[in-house]
Amino acid sequence: MERTREEEEEEEETTSQRGEGEEEERPSTARRGGGEEAATTRVGGGDNEEEEEAATMKGDEEEEEGGDDDNVELKKTIKRRAVGLTSLPDRKCVPGVIYLGHIPPRFRPKHLRNLLSVYGEIGRIFLQPEDSQVRRRKRKSGLRRCDFTEGWVEFRDKRVAKKVAASLHNSPMGTRKRQRFYSDLWAIKYLHRFQWTHLSERLAYEHTVLQQRLRTEVSQAKRETNFYLSNVDKSAHLDLVRRKRQRDGEQVEEKTWDFTQRQTEEEIQTKKKKKKDSFTQKHMDKARLIEQKSQSNVSLLAKIFNSKQSV
Repeated sequence: MERTREEEEEEEETTSQRGEGEEEERPSTARRGGGEEAATTRVGGGDNEEEEEAATMKGDEEEEEGGDDDNVELKKTIKRRAVGLTSLPDRKCVPGVIYLGHIPPRFRPKHLRNLLSVYGEIGRIFLQPEDSQVRRRKRKSGLRRCDFTEGWVEFRDKRVAKKVAASLHNSPMGTRKRQRFYSDLWAIKYLHRFQWTHLSERLAYEHTVLQQRLRTEVSQAKRETNFYLSNVDKSAHLDLVRRKRQRDGEQVEEKTWDFTQRQTEEEIQTKKKKKKDSFTQKHMDKARLIEQKSQSNVSLLAKIFNSKQSV
């Protein structure tokens, strides 16, 4: 027993020298070190103590492995939940578009964004400006501002757009009486299955149609002006020729143009009567001709049959 105590003291000294290095190691190595110390202290205790120590060491190792597996599974579940939380809003967040049928005067996109951003996140906004003719009329009267007639607003979530359209329709725009748009009412409609690309395509189509119409109008105006200028040149040339002939003493014939006018009611009726009379006359002539042919046939047949009877 004395030898074993001396051995224990030596081992304790060696373990104390290793102190800091062993503390930084994993808990499994620490537990194994503790098991080795217990085994060294109990060398004289017999084989039973060694078996117990081995069993305890195996149990500690199994517990550590089970703990590592639990940690891995916990990390996996946390990661899955995080991925699910981040992916759900992206998957379900579908943008929705609402239509504004009435835009009050001096109402700008910034006012619209300030009023509707309270209810949800807003994306793009488009307000249709007035027609150019209306704008010119206003400029003549002294007003230089540009008002809008209708508009479209895109919400990041279509559920918010539906709620806004259902709750704000036919309600006052302003919340206080001092606001400029308090007396105006919202005219909002949610556009089902409508995307912002549809609006951009429609605007591009209208722009192309407008450009094409302007091109046709310009080309027609050019044709009219060219025709007028060519006629002016022709008339100037004809005047020059006529003066030259008059100066030479030749007779100049003045051209006259006859234009057929629309027929009067009396002329139409007389024309119809003549048509009717001519038709009746033709019918009567045809009937008379048929009668004459029939009489000639009767006389011929009578001669034939009379000759047979005499024979």
